[in-house]
Amino acid sequence: MNNATYAAASMYALSINQTAALIGTIGHDITVVVQGNMGTGKSSIINILADRFTNHKAVYLDCTTMVDSADMFMVKYSEDGKTFSTVPLEELGLHLPDQPIILMLDEIGKCNRSVILACNRIMLERKHSGYELHPESIVFATTNLGAEGLGDLLPAHTRNRITVVTMRNPDNMEFIEWGINSDLDPALLGFCKEKPELFHSFEQYENPDENPYIPHPRSTRVAFTTPRSLHKASDILKMREQLSEINDDGIKVYTQLSAALIGTIGDRAALDLAAFITLADKLPTREQIENDPATAPVPDSPAAVCMVVYKVLATIERKWITSWLTYMERLPKEAQGLFVNGVRRTGYSRRDLVSQNTLYQDWCMANNYMFSADK
Repeated sequence: MNNATYAAASMYALSINQTAALIGTIGHDITVVVQGNMGTGKSSIINILADRFTNHKAVYLDCTTMVDSADMFMVKYSEDGKTFSTVPLEELGLHLPDQPIILMLDEIGKCNRSVILACNRIMLERKHSGYELHPESIVFATTNLGAEGLGDLLPAHTRNRITVVTMRNPDNMEFIEWGINSDLDPALLGFCKEKPELFHSFEQYENPDENPYIPHPRSTRVAFTTPRSLHKASDILKMREQLSEINDDGIKVYTQLSAALIGTIGDRAALDLAAFITLADKLPTREQIENDPATAPVPDSPAAVCMVVYKVLATIERKWITSWLTYMERLPKEAQGLFVNGVRRTGYSRRDLVSQNTLYQDWCMANNYMFSADK
């Protein structure tokens, strides 16, 4: 699939927030099956919905752990032994008729056919074996793209009971926004800023060698970058000092760290990320910025400057906002705008904290050709 074909195919692909909004609107009546690339956060939709529907109980069912339909419904004999009924698995939430739930059938495309058949009535009618979900309950499912070659298939009669939508990959700036709020390592976020191709879909490339970072059904690479693996790489990077050694020449080396990153995001991405690790270790410390913003060192690399901004966005506290804003004036205007853009994003967790600062408001007024002050 070339870029033009991919652009046409992805015209109606949704972001994760758009997908969650759609499910929240129609999911009480219609089961939405979300398909998308592996490792792009499809399973996280249940957390977004749980934050929105606080009266609902979030119920997660990993369909890949269900061997067959017997794992979902157990036979229960009557007292006289002449008849039997079935009782549902607790994880289905069918035993909660007075409690609205959010039921996510994760990885439904990979499960045994008998499990899919057992889910059909739940997805269509919200009931099974004499049990019925609360009418406000929301049901949705996730699966990978069939073209990924991971075995995700749905029978035609199941497909006709549901609504399938495609969730697109996040782009690098969407991932960075999420990463700032999720305390991801600044070096990793700087790497993502420089490498938007880390978040591309395999559908954009006929030849897998055109993008050596991502999974591709025609590639033999076994480790690759996805938002999920990048998240794990961030956790590893935070422990880089424990994963370092001093060699015989007295030089610090990161053999264990490199091995862990290669096994997590692939060799090409891990080797490229190594340069950012070196930059990150040379960043000014929070203490330097807080105690002496007028003389704290300013990195001369644009990538390192980005890392400083991302690190501050993730860690800034009220007591040193003024010091940071004083230091920020010494950075290139693009970096200043990067910080303010980060603050102004609706989901930024420290937005009110920063926007109430007088220096911040003064900066916005002085640069109102770029932004307007937050109120």
